[in-house]
Amino acid sequence: MLSSLGVEFEAVNVDAEPAALKELERLGVPRVPAVAVGDRVVHGWNPKGVAELVGAAYAEPVRLQPIELGERLDRILAAAQRAIRQVPPEKLETKPPERDRTVRDLAYHIFRLSVSFPLAVEQNRFPEEWLTEPTPRSLKDGDAIARYGEGVRARLKEWYHQAPAEGFDWVVDTYYGPQTVWGLLERTTWHAAQHLRQLYALLDRMGIAPDRPLTGAEFNGLPLPEALW
Repeated sequence: MLSSLGVEFEAVNVDAEPAALKELERLGVPRVPAVAVGDRVVHGWNPKGVAELVGAAYAEPVRLQPIELGERLDRILAAAQRAIRQVPPEKLETKPPERDRTVRDLAYHIFRLSVSFPLAVEQNRFPEEWLTEPTPRSLKDGDAIARYGEGVRARLKEWYHQAPAEGFDWVVDTYYGPQTVWGLLERTTWHAAQHLRQLYALLDRMGIAPDRPLTGAEFNGLPLPEALW
């Protein structure tokens, strides 16, 4: 994000530097990603907020409508189901050098963060803990994780079917501040898309071509970072 704004920066891996994570916590940020300038900080993927933080020009892109976001998210989750089914059982505990997270946990996280959306709207809260839950031991292989993902997709479709049109303007209390339902759905969709890109990259490192991967067109209109990790 900062590169696209033409801003020089120092990247910090908080997994390798616990002191950096402590500093973010001091600034009121519970988890990465975050951009800090002195004691001022912007949490999460927030291009407009980051541009304002560093004093860079920023043109707000045209936002996808909620119905399109919902359809995109469903296609992303279906693609994640196909991808995790391709991972050999002995590779599920592999951790990439860029992130202290196994392939198993990455795939589960894609579905867990997605089902958090309707739960957050219904409960008017989105605690950070929902995104840090470990993969249940019952999800022993890629097929089991994919079946869990099928239940998540069904849950989301049920929510969309029942959601009132004006509901996307409601405000939800999240761990990173108040968000409209539309904004939360947008964040959920790009969050899942970014992790799907990472899952594709891990398959490639295993020498496995993703099954019917999503094309670049499926990611158009989502505020995804240029960097993969």
